[in-house]
Amino acid sequence: MFSQTLLYMLSRPLVLSYTRLRLQMDMLFKHPLPCGPKIIAANHPSTTDPFFVAAMLRQQTFIMIKDVLFQVPVLGPYLRASGHIPVAAGSGQSALDAALQRLSEGHTVMIFPEGVISPAGGFNPARSGVGRLALASGAPVIPVGIHLDHACLHTIRSTVRGKAEYGAWYFSGPYHLTIGRALQYSGSPDDRPLVRTVSEQVMHQIIELARQSEIRMKPTSLPVPETI
Repeated sequence: MFSQTLLYMLSRPLVLSYTRLRLQMDMLFKHPLPCGPKIIAANHPSTTDPFFVAAMLRQQTFIMIKDVLFQVPVLGPYLRASGHIPVAAGSGQSALDAALQRLSEGHTVMIFPEGVISPAGGFNPARSGVGRLALASGAPVIPVGIHLDHACLHTIRSTVRGKAEYGAWYFSGPYHLTIGRALQYSGSPDDRPLVRTVSEQVMHQIIELARQSEIRMKPTSLPVPETI
């Protein structure tokens, strides 16, 4: 754990320096973050979201990331050494167990409920992971809405384990975050209808916050909603 904390302390200033130099970063907290273990749940318009969001939170965060990124040269060894959590198709429970362990230790975990990159200008339905994690842990869920300039995304092809993979990388441009109030849930993670309801509710909050981020990026005469 010491080595993971050290890597975080070394890498965070580098990411923050990059965001200051290359991004037009705008971050709005609608409510203060609660103390203790928490689940950060965000939409996922770019491959770079995990690093930008984690750096902005000012606390060590363990990210649930698609396992293919752990196979990328340089990036993969860094992710493993930092203690981030690989999410592999068909092995969702092992990833959830790892996330629950982190939460039980008092840490913050980040999850992207859509499971894949969001479509340009839209959102994918939430998968069940965020609902199961929230109910199994009892930790508060912090919804985060991201909006960026999709014209600045760069699609980069890489070959991982003999298979072509495509990432949507965001190197520069406006990047807006809106962080909402904590959401608290209770119940059984084995209750499938409840898991689905929780996942959908979290995703609904994320979408509303992402729209607020978009409004700040492209000001109009419309007021920013104050319901989140």
